[in-house]
Amino acid sequence: MLASRPLVVAVGGDGTLNEVLNGFFRNGAPIPTTSKLAMVPLGTGGDFRRTLRIPVDPRQAIDVLRGGMVRRLDAGCVTYQTGEGTTAVRHFINIADAGLGGDVVFTVGNGTKRFGSAAYRIGGLRALMSFKNKPMTVDIDGATHELPKAQQVVVANCQFFGGGMKMAPSASPTDGVFDVILIKNAGKIETLRGMNDILSGKHLDQSNPKMELMYGKRVSVTSPEKVRIDVDGEAVGYLPALFEIQPGAIEFVTPR
Repeated sequence: MLASRPLVVAVGGDGTLNEVLNGFFRNGAPIPTTSKLAMVPLGTGGDFRRTLRIPVDPRQAIDVLRGGMVRRLDAGCVTYQTGEGTTAVRHFINIADAGLGGDVVFTVGNGTKRFGSAAYRIGGLRALMSFKNKPMTVDIDGATHELPKAQQVVVANCQFFGGGMKMAPSASPTDGVFDVILIKNAGKIETLRGMNDILSGKHLDQSNPKMELMYGKRVSVTSPEKVRIDVDGEAVGYLPALFEIQPGAIEFVTPR
């Protein structure tokens, strides 16, 4: 079907884009096609478009479809456990994470999405109040990191998540690697105090022993406890999860 469509446009938010993106893959690998992917942003979070500076105004976004440029973007592939205990594979183009972020997305999807642009702030506060840090083991390209108590592990292909938080300020969807952010045993008050730094992308500029930035192409995350994961702002399942980068896997129409 893709072969007959030179341009496939996702009209919606990050979740809609993720659904369309997954139509370009089968059995964990890209489907051979000359079709390009593009986006007209509408939706709750609107995080992916921020990294590529796709206009939020639909008319301006349509102008990008007409006069933009085609770039090869990396995609992430995650193998994870579903709520039924089976193994599933899904692709993502923005950010995936395990821990608090997964709980935030679950909360947003089950009640706060109706608040529009404020959904992630409200959902984040609700999730944070009930969340308990979990033990996680993170393997990044063969190097193992034991986190006795971790708030979340972020696997970033792009920069923004959670409705505009600049979690991975140096991430690029064209560099062939993930930015991996380990957020260790951060407390609730500590997290709230640091929100402005995360919004502006300054949280990694400081010497914070509870936050570490690393880079990798293959990231495995496990836990003896039940830990939610989300991909592109959608709660999909639980750990264990394996995240793998697929460099240049998708042709995407972006602003010039």
